[in-house]
Amino acid sequence: MKVVLAYSGGLDTSVCVRWMIEEWGCEVITLSADVGQGGDWEAIKARAISAGAIAAEVVDCREEFARDYCAPIIAANALYEGQYPLVSALSRPLITKHMVAAARKHGATAVAHGCTGKGNDQVRFEVSTRALAPDLDVLAPVREWGMTREESIDYAAKHNIEITASVEKIYSIDDNLFGRAIECGEMEDPWNRPPEGVWEMTKVTASEPMEVTVGFAEGVPVSIDGVEKPLYQLIGDLNETVGAYGFGRLDMVESRRVGIKSRETYESPAGLALIMAHRDLETITQERDLHHEKLRLEHRYAELVYDGLWFSPLKEALDSFIESSQRFVTGEVRLRLEPNRCFVVGRRGPQSLYDYGLATYDAADTFRHTDSEGFVRLWGLGTQTWSAVQGPGAIEAAEKAGNGTS
Repeated sequence: MKVVLAYSGGLDTSVCVRWMIEEWGCEVITLSADVGQGGDWEAIKARAISAGAIAAEVVDCREEFARDYCAPIIAANALYEGQYPLVSALSRPLITKHMVAAARKHGATAVAHGCTGKGNDQVRFEVSTRALAPDLDVLAPVREWGMTREESIDYAAKHNIEITASVEKIYSIDDNLFGRAIECGEMEDPWNRPPEGVWEMTKVTASEPMEVTVGFAEGVPVSIDGVEKPLYQLIGDLNETVGAYGFGRLDMVESRRVGIKSRETYESPAGLALIMAHRDLETITQERDLHHEKLRLEHRYAELVYDGLWFSPLKEALDSFIESSQRFVTGEVRLRLEPNRCFVVGRRGPQSLYDYGLATYDAADTFRHTDSEGFVRLWGLGTQTWSAVQGPGAIEAAEKAGNGTS
């Protein structure tokens, strides 16, 4: 059986290659996706081949990842449980898409991943595969073999598999263009403070406050300080600029799809800054009811992505709504950066709904104050009627009648 394995080049996926060959008799093709995490891709391909893979492919997905996966998340202001910008959840459907393409190319009948049985990523890989290619089997060797980390390291040594993992390297790290996820070690106790050494993208190296202006076109970030850039480059540049101030760290306990609470730490300086800026721009470019409805749906959108339902009818329908909502979300947002802080200090747009004449209280005021009396009376008429018949007004009237007062 030919199988395409999502291959990171780390301990688990390197052992997966040999283990599937030895235990299941598979012919393994590895698929590595460059989603901005960096790495020596030639060395990773060589490692896969040395582990026994019959072919090793690397796909440069950076531009596609930014355009088709990061941009929709920014447009949706999607933060799982109000905090997490879906860093790892974003790359899984993209990797699955390319795994399926590789399976078709090589005539494979299955795809495989190196996820454990208690994580979210197994859900994302498997549900995405079944959405895109329901005929393919999905293999999960790590769920089957029952080896500890130490045993996996011993297995790699026994089969001469080159790895960089060691018993001392206790953290599990997943990174891409949009951010970085760090877990395990002493952080598995939610009372423990994350060690300073786990942070990489948000090491504080800048102290002098500065401002940066982010430009948007129909909800998509397109420029920094007036200089237009491809989105993947813009995100990368903003990671460096914002991360240097220490902004973009998250320490949270999240509710995993498999039913457990998990302590997670993340870094996403550009992701969090862009969502902050985009959300602020929407306040001046979206009509009130549209804005409120979008706010209501943002949580659901984030939940779908987190739960591995990127390729689903509801996600597709919400994409259409969000795309329509971004028609006038064009303009600029000014962010101020200070050590450990990033916040909005200005926003403007060519089709902004903010009208100075309507908003001001000075002599330029154009608001018709006399219109308010009738509006407020009609707005409260239903409440007034309810109170008089069923609510506090009726109770008070009954009490007065009982006391013989008028």
